[in-house]
Amino acid sequence: MAGDPFRTLRLCRRHLALLQKCSSPINHQVLLRRPLSSHRAVRSRRLLRNLLIGASVGVPLVVGVRYAVSDPKDQRRMRILVEGVGRFCRSLYVGLLISVDYWWTSSIVLRGTDESSAEYATAMSACHQRAASGMVVGAVQNGGLYIKLGQGLCAFNHLLPPEYIRTLQVLEDRALNRRYKEVDALFLEDFGSTPDKMFKTFDYEPVAAASLAQVHKAELHDGTPVAVKVQYIDLRDRFDGDIRTLEILLDVIKFMHPSFGFRWVLKDLKGTLAQELDFENEGRNSERCAEELKHFKFIVVPKVFWGLTSKRVLTAEYCEGCKINNVEEIKRQGLSLKDTADKLIRTFAEQIFYTGFIHADPHPGNVLVRRGPDKKAELVLLDHGLYEHLSKSDRVALCQLWRSIILRDEAGMKRYSNDLGVKDYFLFCEMLLQRPISMRELTLGNILSREETSYMRDMAVHHFDSIMQVLKSLPRPMLLVFRNINTVRCINITLGAPVDRYFVMAKCAVRGWGKTRADDAAVLPSLRILRWVWSFWENLKFECALRSEMAMMSLTRSLLRLLSYCGVITVDPDVYQYLK
Repeated sequence: MAGDPFRTLRLCRRHLALLQKCSSPINHQVLLRRPLSSHRAVRSRRLLRNLLIGASVGVPLVVGVRYAVSDPKDQRRMRILVEGVGRFCRSLYVGLLISVDYWWTSSIVLRGTDESSAEYATAMSACHQRAASGMVVGAVQNGGLYIKLGQGLCAFNHLLPPEYIRTLQVLEDRALNRRYKEVDALFLEDFGSTPDKMFKTFDYEPVAAASLAQVHKAELHDGTPVAVKVQYIDLRDRFDGDIRTLEILLDVIKFMHPSFGFRWVLKDLKGTLAQELDFENEGRNSERCAEELKHFKFIVVPKVFWGLTSKRVLTAEYCEGCKINNVEEIKRQGLSLKDTADKLIRTFAEQIFYTGFIHADPHPGNVLVRRGPDKKAELVLLDHGLYEHLSKSDRVALCQLWRSIILRDEAGMKRYSNDLGVKDYFLFCEMLLQRPISMRELTLGNILSREETSYMRDMAVHHFDSIMQVLKSLPRPMLLVFRNINTVRCINITLGAPVDRYFVMAKCAVRGWGKTRADDAAVLPSLRILRWVWSFWENLKFECALRSEMAMMSLTRSLLRLLSYCGVITVDPDVYQYLK
């Protein structure tokens, strides 16, 4: 037994000698180091694995404990942070899906297909429909600003494919429907009480849902019916995050399509959009609107109950009525579509050309029609959160520009476009009227023909850079003025274009310009008579030019009707609709 250790020692020495004989000094050092480095690698992997396990278990545990001990406001902010990531990913996914779908359809499916063929039109129509449906689903799931942006797109029905317009229209009165517990929580934060205690009755089921709030019907303790507009409880907290998300998405779009740069628009409108979150400001806007339009007896602005209003809750008079684009209901009430359209156009033209305090979101859900005491149409104006103020100098320039366009005064069109900061005056005038302009004739049809519609869509595609330059050159308030004009144009067409919008707005422009001049003359009495004479002469010239144009149009209508009745010509359906 005593010899065994020495035998082992001799064996080890023998092997050591063999190793020393067969290995170089460098290899020997490597062999000596290898076990040590392998041991360190194993320890590092174990440490990393333990850290990952600890983080995957510990972080959710810490966050969960922190969420559980937080008050409801902090819990809501934590949820908004997590949901914000989801909204960003959803928006990015929808955008990429639409881009890939259009690329696949146009570059793969329709490769070599004639653009004028029925196959091409059918495939692109289906692609437009998929894109529009995806946008609606994403906007409804995200809510808030995303729905408002979708509503804004509806006004461009002459530029966007019809699939978009039909699909996006559901966003005008659709949004996320919140649970009644959230309504109670918001009332407790703002008033320290719940709705069922503040009102005689309160219907937790909303009668309408908008992009920023939902409306509930209630009764005051004296029995007065009221509409209670309740802001989505998390909207203020998520506003900045949604704005940043949209900015990032617009940056990505600009990177992919350099000419498509709309980030500056969002930057300029961010402050204006934030005003919509202050319902006290909306209440003040509605009272100012009612005061400035009080001479229009057909305008109704719901009265605000300030004792039941906060920055996130607006309580106002409940007004019945149908949406202004509900043609069948307007007819059922025995009201005239022409009278309704005329009053709508005159109302917002008064704001644009004279008061300068302009409702920037007059989509059909915000304008109701009902039968007034005189048995004629009465308009109820809702949602006064988004307003824009146009300065007097810009209003005067816009009045003169509209007058110059109607009279085809090219020098005036150039001069007053330049006053608004725009060099490409002709493109700007076509953008303002949203139709092609011919300098050889005075007529301006309210319903675009197929050729005119095609011209406008081609202009949006082929002159996109120039359009962007015009928009950047304009005073920033003009961006929302464009939206107002576009929306009113769209509603007028929906009603069948019973009124010559260009003519009515031109008369309002001249009248607004004259009233502004009269206001200035009141400050300078010595020049009042001269200003009045000069203004009267300008108005007379304008009226004569317009009357002659209307007489020519009336004669043309009569002649076409006669020729059509005699069977000499066949009238195009669009022309026939216009003649009606």
